This record gives sequence, structure tokens and C-alpha cells, in this order.
Amino acid sequence: MIWPWRRKSRRTLARIAIEGPIAGGTRTRVVKALREVEQRQCPALLLRIDSPGGTVGDSQEIHAAIGRLRAKGCRVVASFGNISASGGVYVGVAAEKIVANAGSITGSIGVILRGNNLSRLLERIGIQFETVKSGLYKDILSPDRALTSAERTLLQELIDSSYGQFVAAVAEGRRLTDEAVRGFADGRVFSGAQALELGLVDALGDEDSARRLACELAGLDPDKTRPVEFGKPKKGLPGLLPGRSALAQLSEALHLELAWSGQPLWLHRP
Repeated sequence: MIWPWRRKSRRTLARIAIEGPIAGGTRTRVVKALREVEQRQCPALLLRIDSPGGTVGDSQEIHAAIGRLRAKGCRVVASFGNISASGGVYVGVAAEKIVANAGSITGSIGVILRGNNLSRLLERIGIQFETVKSGLYKDILSPDRALTSAERTLLQELIDSSYGQFVAAVAEGRRLTDEAVRGFADGRVFSGAQALELGLVDALGDEDSARRLACELAGLDPDKTRPVEFGKPKKGLPGLLPGRSALAQLSEALHLELAWSGQPLWLHRP
């Protein structure tokens, strides 16, 4: 027996939005939504990305979940909004096709890791850390001292490994060689128009253009099919308060500096 909701789902264009930095909360929501799209057997997914990127592991898990969905036959088209950079690109290249606005900011392919050297400040105010550690490098990136040359070498090797994973994913997803990707994957950003010339996106257009392409790939009527939202973020009372946008941006910037300090990030970070 085929349940009515299953027949309807097979004619449904799903939509999932990834907005803001990619971290644990975003990964949990998006992966859950992708699983629901798979269970509903939706023939196509419109993936809207407006993100500067974020943490490496969370970006990789979303990328892998999109791959599993495509393996089940779902056609996935990514739509780049204002910005889809670094980890946003990593997630986007898991899609079958990518559509970007001509002025979308994309690229920033690479890895960044920053720590905070507060040794001079701590010295001025008379604070000194006492550290007991099990190994020579256990307190690497400690804020009370500068990196040693050996520590810097170890961290560079970590960054190079993560960068190689990023390049490989872009090369595979966009059907490019590693050499071609490394030619432009030096952290620079591009407009959507420039990304098209590099082969990083397939076409220029708005979200509706991406919607129509997804419908065409799945054999749906673009004039009659409207996307059904999956995994929509919940909005509470703070989202209704005046000045919330500026406050959220300030809070987000502070979070990036403190919570993600010392982590390799696939993040566009001007």
C-alpha cells in the first residue's frame, strides 16, 4: 500500500535554508531536515545557502548527508545568496548543480586557525598562568604565551591536512582537477560571475532560477511546483525585539572570537 502522503512527497520540491555560521546547531537542524527529505522520498531539494562558513566537522557532516540524499536519487540544487563562502562552498559543492547571483560573495576556500596571545596584557595586570601538562604540546595556543616554532610547524601541518580535504571535495564536486582548484583556492573571494568562469558554479540566477532548475532535473512542472520548507529555524521572542539584528551580529562576532578560538575553521573571516 502506498500512503497518500508518500505519493504527494514524490511530487514535492523540498527546500532547506542554511543561514549564518555553520556550527553544531545548524548541523543538527540541517542533517535532521535532510533525513526527513529522504524519508519523504522528495524527488528534488533546493538548498539555499547564505553563510560565511564555520566549523570543519559540522560542514563535513552536512556535506556527507547531502551525498547520502543524492545517492537515494534526490536531485539537489544549491542556491547561493548574499554570501556562500568557505564552509558554505564546501556544503554547496555536494549539490548536483549550483546557481549563484552574479554579485554573490563566494570562494574563500581555505582554512584559518587563530589563537589569542594575551601575554603582554596579562603581564601588565599581574596575572600569570601555572600549567601542568602531560606532553610538550598539550597547551598549544595557550593565551599566556607566544607559539614556539615547533608548535607553529605542527599547526601548519594540521591546516594543510584540512586544506587538502577541502580542495579534494571541491575538485570532486565540481569535476575539476586538484591543480585547477589550488589555482584559485588561496582564500580569495569571488563574485558569482567570477565563480562561474572558474567552474565553481553552474549558472547565474536568483533562487527562483535554482528552483526551476531543480524542478526540471526531477521532472516536476516548474510553473506548478512550489517548495516545501524543511528544518525551518525556530524564531522566539528575541527575534521580534528592535535592534535585534545589530545585537545578534555583535554577539555572533564575539562568539566566533571566543568559542572558536584555536579551532581550524572553514570560515570567511575578513
